[in-house]
Amino acid sequence: MFKSVNVIVAFIGCLILTASCGVNSNLMLKQAKGTEVNSDEIPLRPTEEYKIAVNDKIAFQLYVNEGADLVDGTTEISVGSNGEFDQAEYVVRSNGQVELPKLGKVEAEGMTVEQFEDTLEMLYSTEYKEPFVKVQITNQRVIVFPGSGSDAKVVPLTNTNTTLMEVIALAGGIADRGKANTVKLMRMVNSERVVYVMDLSVIEGLRFTDLVVQANDYIYVEPAPELGKEILEKVVPLGSLLASLAVLVTLISNL
Repeated sequence: MFKSVNVIVAFIGCLILTASCGVNSNLMLKQAKGTEVNSDEIPLRPTEEYKIAVNDKIAFQLYVNEGADLVDGTTEISVGSNGEFDQAEYVVRSNGQVELPKLGKVEAEGMTVEQFEDTLEMLYSTEYKEPFVKVQITNQRVIVFPGSGSDAKVVPLTNTNTTLMEVIALAGGIADRGKANTVKLMRMVNSERVVYVMDLSVIEGLRFTDLVVQANDYIYVEPAPELGKEILEKVVPLGSLLASLAVLVTLISNL
């Protein structure tokens, strides 16, 4: 009988241990001990212009006569069902080229927006007088983890001077569980993602709020652990099982 009781107790212990292993398992991007992060050298303004990359979507407008006239047939602007203008988008393919009206395939990858505008003006100058080109990358975005532990939001960048405060606001603000004193900016620098840490919980952190975010930045608000809550959520359901096993043990002991 005692052997059966010991087996049951051991089984219950294994269940509790297994359940506790899943506590806070949804947390991402945990910082390992000894990992280097930057906190004092965060660039508040872009150190270099964005360069066009594969899968970028490009929209452009072509003007002639020093910007006096818009060439509709080239930029393919149409009126959508909502009455607003819909502008065609052209995707940069895996070979770094984008196919444009009347030009065909044009190299785009690695150029800044200004360089690409100059390239298009040169190419279109063979057919149009004094062309002027305005280029926009329409799918630039940042990903924000507001600190809830699992949710994330993709925030489109509609202008080139979107700040950290604007992005956090567009994502709904810092979550109740988020730690405002541990906000991480993860940015690609020289083909490597660098992590910067900011403290927005104090007034001194105000200097970071005007930081200009860049396309493909990650903004990660570290969530506070909820050990007690999650342990209860995972272990309490075992209470009914424990009660059932207790009844079973009682029945066995009375045999």
